[in-house]
Amino acid sequence: MTDTVISSATREVVIGFDRPFVVVGERINPTGRKLLAAEMAAGDMSRVRADALAQVEAGAHMLDVNAGIPLADEPKILAEAIQLVQSLTDVPLSIDSSIVAALEAGLAVYKGRPLVNSVTGEEERLEVVLPLIKKYDCAVIAISNDETGISEDPDVRFAVAKKIVNRAQDFGIKPADIVVDPLVMPVGAINIAGATAFKIIRRLREELKVNTCCGASNISFGLPNRHGMNAAFLSMAIGAGMTSAIMNPLRAEEMMAVMGADVLMGHDEHCARWIRKFREPAPESADDPRRARDARRRRVGAAPSTS
Repeated sequence: MTDTVISSATREVVIGFDRPFVVVGERINPTGRKLLAAEMAAGDMSRVRADALAQVEAGAHMLDVNAGIPLADEPKILAEAIQLVQSLTDVPLSIDSSIVAALEAGLAVYKGRPLVNSVTGEEERLEVVLPLIKKYDCAVIAISNDETGISEDPDVRFAVAKKIVNRAQDFGIKPADIVVDPLVMPVGAINIAGATAFKIIRRLREELKVNTCCGASNISFGLPNRHGMNAAFLSMAIGAGMTSAIMNPLRAEEMMAVMGADVLMGHDEHCARWIRKFREPAPESADDPRRARDARRRRVGAAPSTS
């Protein structure tokens, strides 16, 4: 079976076909978050700190760290953010940038074996990112688009993924270290986007035997009740074979969908994690001898009535 091993200095996370689904927290990303972008650019990492701790508390197994801020020193900010987050938590990280210098700055300070987000099928991009993956012995997310853009044809997207996996092997990178993003499109704009994603995920698992990841919230863009749609998508994608996602762990319905899918896929032995999370406290029984004993003690020790 294919296992993609990611680690911090002290904790290991394995993405794999027969393992629990891996939740990668998405919130340390200034894209679309003007206040976070302004603070990070100014060197204020207080919101990064809060987001890191909140996502881990909510159950994220990994955190994605992005510092893509226009006109800012992205390599410097990304490296500082990674160092801060690693000082706060031991969950492994995904180093997220489209700028190669920023990726290398993040890799240089990272403690452990990270996931790099990302490489695409453009030959120019492959030639600069894949040597970094080999140099730092890490894993990488491969996004299924190339010089022609993003195809709506699932066969074309699969072919791009296959090209990346093959080119990675030219650099000595094992398929187990390639986590393919099949590119989930908004179902509100492309009605078959979900079905297309599931088809590609199945082929990636069965034919290329690689793990998969996606930006889960893309599926619901432009729709009402986005988190309900995301939850439905996550359950079905896990059923199709998806093994990880970059998502918001603070959304209870989405985390519940992931946990439920783990149970139904047989990845939560004896439903142990589900039971720990959702089991109701045992009700107090009137004939519980411990309760009766405690009540007697309270009566004996009570102050005398003045009535």
